[in-house]
Amino acid sequence: MASLQAILHENVREGELHEKLDRNRVRCFACGHCCPIPDGHAGVCKVRYNRGGTLYVPWGYVGGVQCDPIEKKPFFHAYPGALAYSFGMLGCDLHCGYCQNWVTSQALRDPAAVVPPRGVTPEGLVREALRLGAKIVVSTYNEPLITSEWAVAVFKEAQAAGLLTAFVSNGNGTPQVLEYLRPWVDLYKVDLKSFDDRHYRQLGGRLQPILDTIRRLHQMDFWLEIVTLVVPGFNDSDDELMRLAEFLVSVSPDIPWHVTAFHKDYKMTDPENTTPEMLVRAAEIGKKAGLRYIYAGNLPGRVGKWENTRCPDCQALLIERYGYFIRGYHLTSSGSCRSCGERIPGRWASAFEGQITASPLIPRRPPQAELLRILT
Repeated sequence: MASLQAILHENVREGELHEKLDRNRVRCFACGHCCPIPDGHAGVCKVRYNRGGTLYVPWGYVGGVQCDPIEKKPFFHAYPGALAYSFGMLGCDLHCGYCQNWVTSQALRDPAAVVPPRGVTPEGLVREALRLGAKIVVSTYNEPLITSEWAVAVFKEAQAAGLLTAFVSNGNGTPQVLEYLRPWVDLYKVDLKSFDDRHYRQLGGRLQPILDTIRRLHQMDFWLEIVTLVVPGFNDSDDELMRLAEFLVSVSPDIPWHVTAFHKDYKMTDPENTTPEMLVRAAEIGKKAGLRYIYAGNLPGRVGKWENTRCPDCQALLIERYGYFIRGYHLTSSGSCRSCGERIPGRWASAFEGQITASPLIPRRPPQAELLRILT
């Protein structure tokens, strides 16, 4: 039986995000590692590789598909209640010990992470998204930067069909990949995992490329939201959280910041799970730093006001949430506070359109003949 790596190396096409170097090497620009890849080798991500002086990149498959409320991504300032058709490939340029998507992201590093790829076409994915009532198509579950060419192919079809598009990413980008993505990506979520370069090196990366990417994303007018998984003993000190929040304020105080709860997972089982009190403390630090929209996530009903969106001017309740469920929606058709008229930054529909689901779900498969028609 062919190995997973052998199977993936058959599902490729020539990449676009690279330059040719001497001695048949290529430099890849898909992520902040900017790997100079010798002939016959792969980059740090293990899915972009050099064969005969040509860079080959993942193509034509998914490792998983799921329908999520957009709040799970999380985007809180973009089309509340919308269904996000979420797909992912395999591989990642980092190796976080607490990764909750490790079965896809670490598929070529960890023998226990075995996910069989499923052959699809961009047109097939978009047809399935439309059939299910999705408003947004999202590249997620692995690191989408390292599969950018495939994401763009899917997103071109999605936009032509009237759908929005999004990346859920670690933010380890380059100027080249962001320029490549800009016409095709509407929303961009970055996991800012720490504000300490030593911590980032433990995860397989560096802090500076992520900070540079966040600044560029904002300057290039992607809709941007930031998530920090608060891990006790790793990134939860008052000092580190304050420096992180102050950095975001220096980019824009209007960037939504989500602080979310760690739970023991994958290889990181030593720290205690994050408590609601820890998330509230982090949120209060963000507010003190000057951020205007801060959310404490994934502990529904246990973090008080920090699940909701309030007007920063008059404090009127604008969007009331319980986890991913929208309990109340009080923005105007133009995305402003009904009480005082304050314009709330975001990407808003003219009216709340309800929710297809407030919890993740695996798409129910149609009969086999119909499935083949949809996905191919």
